Amino acid sequence: MNDDHPLPESDRVEGAPHPREARTLFGQDAAEATFLDAWAAGRMHHGWLITGARGVGKATLAWRIARFLLSTPGQGDDGLFGAPQPPATLDVPADHPVSHRISALAEPGLFLLRRVWDEKRRALKTVITVDEVRRLKSFFNLSATDGGRRVVIVDSADEMNPNAANALLKLLEEPPANAVLLLVAHQPSRLLPTIRSRCRELRLTTLGPDDMAAAMNAAGAETSQPQALAALSGGSVGEAIRLAQLDGLTLYAEIVALLSTLPRLDRPRALKLADSAAGKGSETRFDLILRLFDLFLSRLARTGIIGPPTPEATPGEAEVLARLCPDAHAARAWAQAAETLGSRARHGQAVNLDPASLILDMVLRIDQTAASLAARQAIQV
Repeated sequence: MNDDHPLPESDRVEGAPHPREARTLFGQDAAEATFLDAWAAGRMHHGWLITGARGVGKATLAWRIARFLLSTPGQGDDGLFGAPQPPATLDVPADHPVSHRISALAEPGLFLLRRVWDEKRRALKTVITVDEVRRLKSFFNLSATDGGRRVVIVDSADEMNPNAANALLKLLEEPPANAVLLLVAHQPSRLLPTIRSRCRELRLTTLGPDDMAAAMNAAGAETSQPQALAALSGGSVGEAIRLAQLDGLTLYAEIVALLSTLPRLDRPRALKLADSAAGKGSETRFDLILRLFDLFLSRLARTGIIGPPTPEATPGEAEVLARLCPDAHAARAWAQAAETLGSRARHGQAVNLDPASLILDMVLRIDQTAASLAARQAIQV
């Protein structure tokens, strides 16, 4: 591809700036403070595992740490405090030479390990391969001459195949001098236990409405409904941006309205929703509908245990959830339905079942569960 059509990046959320371009991290002050405390006290670990839900700023934190470390060589090492007052932030000026080089992916002290473009298939590879990890050996050999710090960002570590994971483990077991490895992990449980044990964890939290609004504004995806997006995205900025771009809040409102009549299903409305996911070019909408049904069922099941979630993701949602799932028995039934329907949906996608038929089948099964629960409640009354 030429400069007008750059290769896609596996670690970029579509429609948002790349994390290396983000100048501010929202809602993660505790994680930043933990890292800075270790740096200031000379307790820098060679491996850091940055965890949390997808889209809450893990990659942004990794790039902030990388800029900080590469612009302050020698600080925090071997118990040397450097300045009388350690910095209270990871901020590095945008006009700093390191910032310029990192933005251009031209910083010699930084190695980015991620899924790469497969020229033969004309698509991104589905995993990080051992060949990519082996390139680290050349990086450490070439960058060792200046004696400065070397930083590796792995985004994401849970995308490594087994051979790549074992190769990275060897580096964590015998890390090169002055090297810091920053591993971004959406699902750390998928990593080798030995990799997790050799890293210090920085766990990021989900974002509240205020931080969500600020983060989306900084990403150029300003929203007038931060509370609803925070609720529906699970506090993930990446997911919130995706929902905003695809008008996910409107689609979720349609789903809640459809299910509000249960156990008397509005079949014409169900058919209309199912048909909207059929046809060429509707793949993204199909995937989003399945995701939103999964979210609705998850929120529904929790309602029977802890009550309707706040804030609502759409007006009237709490009333629908409370009526369909009034108690713990209903919560168990809906949790089982969510697991079963989710599994059926993933299998249906994998074998390319007709999207409209798959969605309609899901709605009918939800209706059956609602009817069964309503009949039980009527008997008890």
